[in-house]
Amino acid sequence: MHRLFFDTIVAKFSLYNISLKNFSSGTHSYSFALDKKFFEAIDGEEVRKGTLIVDLKVKKVAATYEFDFHIHGMVQIPCDRCLDEMDQKIDTHNRLIVKMGKEYSEESDEIVVIPEEEGEINIAWFLYEFIALSIPIKHVHEPGKCNRTMTKKLRKHTVIPIEEGEEGESDEEKEPLAEDDIDFEENQQETTDPRWDILKGLKLDE
Repeated sequence: MHRLFFDTIVAKFSLYNISLKNFSSGTHSYSFALDKKFFEAIDGEEVRKGTLIVDLKVKKVAATYEFDFHIHGMVQIPCDRCLDEMDQKIDTHNRLIVKMGKEYSEESDEIVVIPEEEGEINIAWFLYEFIALSIPIKHVHEPGKCNRTMTKKLRKHTVIPIEEGEEGESDEEKEPLAEDDIDFEENQQETTDPRWDILKGLKLDE
């Protein structure tokens, strides 16, 4: 995370500051509620809406601080297939190790150094990243929940057919074949090579 961006997050999301100065021994518990306002303020690309609960436990171990996050709830994201909004369940556990140093830096995905003179860390952006990374690569509506108009258009233009039943349409709801398609199928059957007809009467199991 760039330092300038980090300072902006700290100023904008002071509610999510965790002070580590004079941190007493033992485990400290925190709880946060994330809603639409949180996602609008953080302005990330992956998630714009959601309602989640964050349960955080912080434990001091020697000169480091162990952050254990449990984030659970629901976010709203676009369906990969029809692009309509869909609910995506989130239930993720994440860990962060915080150390004191001269200046802010990220030693790895799980280890962060914060300025000792400041003695606090803002977790707002980390919460957003944990949520975004927990979303499956492929996210689509449950069978029958996709936008039917978009699904029909997709079926017309895709090379690989949509799996049967995924669009939630019965056989009666599916569009009938056009006359040209019917004629083409009939011509295919009528133009069978007669040299192969002799094989039709053979019993291959004998």
